[in-house]
Order: sequence, then structure tokens, then C-alpha cells
Amino acid sequence: MPPTPLRFATFLAPNLYPIYALVARAVGERLGVATELIVGTDYAVLESDGIDAAFVCGLVYVELTRQGNRRYEPLAAPVLQGPRYEGRPIYFSDVIVRRDSPFRTLADLRGRSWCFNEPLSHSGHSVVRYRLTRLGETSGYFGREIAAGWHERSIRLVCEGEIDASAIDSHVLAVALRDDPTLEKRLRIIDTFGPSTIQPLIVARQLSMEVRQAMRGAVLDLHERAEEAAILKRGFVRRFVTVADGDYDDIRAMRDSSVYRFA
Repeated sequence: MPPTPLRFATFLAPNLYPIYALVARAVGERLGVATELIVGTDYAVLESDGIDAAFVCGLVYVELTRQGNRRYEPLAAPVLQGPRYEGRPIYFSDVIVRRDSPFRTLADLRGRSWCFNEPLSHSGHSVVRYRLTRLGETSGYFGREIAAGWHERSIRLVCEGEIDASAIDSHVLAVALRDDPTLEKRLRIIDTFGPSTIQPLIVARQLSMEVRQAMRGAVLDLHERAEEAAILKRGFVRRFVTVADGDYDDIRAMRDSSVYRFA
């Protein structure tokens, strides 16, 4: 039997919390155990035995494996709604600026201000480093670079004109636009980075194979039940699919080949 309660943690965007809560609840119902979902504020908690499953950025998972942490394996990941996702567990980073700004391309942002959510974000940080490296840049492309903490704050800073541009997780941006339709009149997308393999739900290997398989089954079945499917649909998720370690080799390759350094 799994531990009671099964402890889940999310380190991802707050506006997607209903999806994470749905997954934790469904797993508990399938296994017949209590579940707890905490909002993670320190990745060090993933070094302990206290977290049974976690929603993390693909880059965080890659960094864990690079550092020799084999406590976790990818369990499942979402497939998002929309033709550009091609029915695969991928996402993009959309570069946003104020709609009334003069910027039309990434080249227009040289010397301008830029914010990213945090250094262990692939969509907000690592994929940006990769694009700038491909352009032959090593540092100092932007005139000012700041860490905003969350994608939602980056969106707000751009909207308010405090920062010129930022790269936003396309899933997070879609939900932000849903929750505040006025954003569409205030923001404009001028570039897109990706696709990249989307963030996984990782699970502790210390749980038995039987428990891990039951957890995966609960997640993969979500879209087949009306109430759960409605929550997924509102969060722009079609379904969850199985992912494995090798699916994150694209993020590994981008991370390892990037030389650009933010200030």
C-alpha cells in the first residue's frame, strides 16, 4: 500500500493549480488513499523522501537527473488543446510585448528590458538562452534582465510597461488570456520558441511498481470521465499521456548547448 496521505507538490504556475489538484484527487480516489497537494517553494524538498509525486518543469527534472537524483521518474504529461500541439505532449514559449509597443521581432528587443520567471524554468529561461546562443549571443543581449518569480508576474510587468518583453509558457498564457480577456488587447506575441516536451508529473521510485502503475492509470483516464474532462477542457488540456526519461532529451540538448548567460 502507498503511504497515507500520498504527498504531491507543484512547482508550476499558480493559474494551472486546478489541473494539479484534479490529478492528486483522482489518484487518491483510484488508490483509495488520502492525498495532499502542497505548493513547493524550495526544490530541496525533492531531495527528501517526503514527496511522492511532483509537477515540475522539464528542466528541473533534467537537472535532478544530472545531479544524480534518481528518486523520481516521469509518470505522465498533458497534451494541450489546439492544432499547434499536434496531439503531442509539447508546449511553446511565446514572446510577449505590449500591443502598443514598436517591437515586431526579437531583433527589436536588443538593448531593451526583459524578464524571466526563474532560472530553473525551461520556457522562461533555458529555451531563451538556447535561442540567443543560436544567434551567436553569449551575454548582454538585453539592456536589463530581471527574475520575476512567476510567469503571471512577467505578464503583468509587460502589461504595465515596466518591462519590454518576456517569454511565457504557452499553456500559462492561454489560461491567463481566458481569465482576463482584456489581455488580448494589451499584449502581442512577436515570436515563439519551441516546441519543447511539456512539464511532467514525476513520481517517486520508492513507491511500488503496482502503485505507480495505478497512479498512471488514474491520470491517463481523466479525460474519459465527464466531470474530470470538463476541468481539463477549461484548463486547455485534452488528456494526459505516458512520458519517459528519454522524452526530455530535447530539453537536455538545449540546456547543454546553451552558452548565453543572463546577468
